[in-house]
Amino acid sequence: MGQRQWLPYYVCGDAAMTTPEVRMATETDLPAIDDIHRHYVLNTTCTYALEPLSTEAREDWFRNRPEYHPVTVVESDGQVVAWGALGMFRTLGGYQDTVENSVYVHPNHVRQGFGSLVISHQIELARQMGLRSIIAVVDSQQAASLAVHKKHGFVEVGRVPHAARKFDTWLDIVILQVAL
Repeated sequence: MGQRQWLPYYVCGDAAMTTPEVRMATETDLPAIDDIHRHYVLNTTCTYALEPLSTEAREDWFRNRPEYHPVTVVESDGQVVAWGALGMFRTLGGYQDTVENSVYVHPNHVRQGFGSLVISHQIELARQMGLRSIIAVVDSQQAASLAVHKKHGFVEVGRVPHAARKFDTWLDIVILQVAL
């Protein structure tokens, strides 16, 4: 299967953009989630995944999530422009009240506040579910991701040098946490 090409996104003439809607993802959102994630897997260190998920693996990922690991999307003008998920932080039972977040914004829509909407929604959902904290594991060179997490009250709690390798480069992670 070939790599998908991004279509340009334009607001033409006097067409007004609608207010973005933050909502829980559905299976119909999976192609858009996949497209966004594929870009970051293949081109950036925003994720340390080395290969995009297959369609089947993405469907399994979505269908087999417990309710306390929700997937959120931001839709604007009928297009999914961002998504995020809360997931397992660690597998041992003692970590059950802590989750790890992920946030991805369509590359044509960065720096428009969509990532911030996802994080706000994740914090709200985590509080409603009675979770204790959210952990973010961010590549140390991803200044925008670090900044948007800090904007929402995440604080740096650790750094791990040379924690991962991607694009033939050793990468450092920053661990951030927001207490709920």
